Amino acid sequence: MQELRKSNVKLALMGIIPRFRFVNAVPLNQSHPERVVNFLEYWEVHKDRVLHFSWITDFEFSDDNLFAIMKGGRARWKSENETFNTLKNPGYSLEHNYGHGQQHLATTFGFLMILAFLVDQIQELCCAPFQTARKARHSRTSLWQRRQSLFTGYYIESWRQFFEALIHGHRPSQLLPHTS
Repeated sequence: MQELRKSNVKLALMGIIPRFRFVNAVPLNQSHPERVVNFLEYWEVHKDRVLHFSWITDFEFSDDNLFAIMKGGRARWKSENETFNTLKNPGYSLEHNYGHGQQHLATTFGFLMILAFLVDQIQELCCAPFQTARKARHSRTSLWQRRQSLFTGYYIESWRQFFEALIHGHRPSQLLPHTS
């Protein structure tokens, strides 16, 4: 209970009023009354809006662990939401139809796209030229568009040449156009 009070005081100082409601060991639904879950609701009351969240879990709730479980649930949701948003929008365009197809071709495309996402995430964390290119482009969308135009429009001899073109731009004489 002490942890919850401390957290409530910190949020109140920021102008946020937290509200919790929970119940343990309730049936998941009428069809399966033997399957019990624990339910948590959380509201953040701000001056201009109210945010509402809810979770079903097997963690048993008490006044001592409500805040920690709520923070974990929100962090997981944020992580999943940002990952799926990235896969669907800036450059990957991963859609539901990548999971279907004859002889698993669409599934293979989906896996390759997720692999490309993994490589990009590793580069974003560990590759200094990628990080510099990311900063130079100001947005992921701009970086994606630039990368795509370089790959589809020019023959690039090395990763160094590729990153220099991303970071500093290029003159047509520096890169050889693709010939089909």
